[in-house]
Amino acid sequence: MINKVTLIGNLGADPEVRRLEGGVTVARFSLATHENYQDKEGNWQTLTEWHNVVAWRGLAERIERSLRKGMLVYVEGKISYRKYTGQDGLERYVTDIVANNIRILERRESADSRFPSLESAPPSVQVPPPTSAEIPQGGDDLPF
Repeated sequence: MINKVTLIGNLGADPEVRRLEGGVTVARFSLATHENYQDKEGNWQTLTEWHNVVAWRGLAERIERSLRKGMLVYVEGKISYRKYTGQDGLERYVTDIVANNIRILERRESADSRFPSLESAPPSVQVPPPTSAEIPQGGDDLPF
């Protein structure tokens, strides 16, 4: 069976990066993908979908160093569904893309080193998925 997601889009905000109790790093960011289509009147429309992306360990550390709001990136990973009970006692459902490969796709002609070009960006990093002991359970223990 296959659970594989490939997205190309722009970061909606700077990534949030946290370090969990065991020293494991986790990064989370929103990614916007766009689809253009013609409606029945012949007008071009743009549909924007937002995706929650999560990355662990070394990939999360690379994200912290390299990615900023608005950057165009390639994300490869798997779709993950989880359920937790919020502080209000209601069950909540979350859909995440758990990234295992991220590449910066744009070249910035800027002296600002926060936005590396493809040539200066580190190669993509592939990481194993977190173990069940590293994934917080329940609403109060979520990393974000």
